[in-house]
Amino acid sequence: MEFTTFDQKLVEEAIKWQPGGWPVGNLLLSLAALVLCVILVGIVGIERERKGRSAGLRTHLLVGIGSTIVMIISIYGFPAGQARDIARLAAQVITGVGFLGAGAIMHRSGGIKGLTTAGTIWVSMAIGIACGSFNFILAVAGTLLIFLVLTLFRKVEVKISKNNPTMVIVVPAGEAVLGKLHSLCHEFDASLHSMSSSVSEIDGKNCVEIVFQILFESGGERSEEFLARVEQEVKPISVHYLNRK
Repeated sequence: MEFTTFDQKLVEEAIKWQPGGWPVGNLLLSLAALVLCVILVGIVGIERERKGRSAGLRTHLLVGIGSTIVMIISIYGFPAGQARDIARLAAQVITGVGFLGAGAIMHRSGGIKGLTTAGTIWVSMAIGIACGSFNFILAVAGTLLIFLVLTLFRKVEVKISKNNPTMVIVVPAGEAVLGKLHSLCHEFDASLHSMSSSVSEIDGKNCVEIVFQILFESGGERSEEFLARVEQEVKPISVHYLNRK
């Protein structure tokens, strides 16, 4: 049993419009796909631009428009009668944009930056493919969901992250800090997770950067008090929460 979507019916009717034997319907569909892609991907790109991300409006538009063009070429870009694998070019786009998104990810101070931006680059490609394959309803619905994730779900993420923030402290090499940290965690009903350390040199002195996640069992309301106590008890060179909203 074959299933037909609303978009497929629209395409079937549009390609029938061939005044004078010219495939005007196909041309209008392709132009509509490009315009819709600019609007939808532009919504995602503007959100990233407003947040000051390195991959902003233009980057997302280039990825989306390029994906749309490649998908249209997959469908109409080869002479009729030739064997065509429509999904092949789309698969290559998915792989290529994956590498592009990886370039937006950076390791910094023991954490990872740019994962969300890499994700929006990837979904911009998906929106472009949806537009280029004339799945307009899917493209619009997907963009709305993406926008909700980037805006409303940010508040949910911030609320959850307060209970398990990541802390970065820098101490002189040779200082015994783990015992003090564990003692403070016991006092604040918290526990340490995902701890890592690296040696660096600051002002000619060997230092150790320690990165760890704190899980507050009773909630993260006392996280600022915990930070102050770390500064008081451990006396680090520097201390801060990573990615604290």
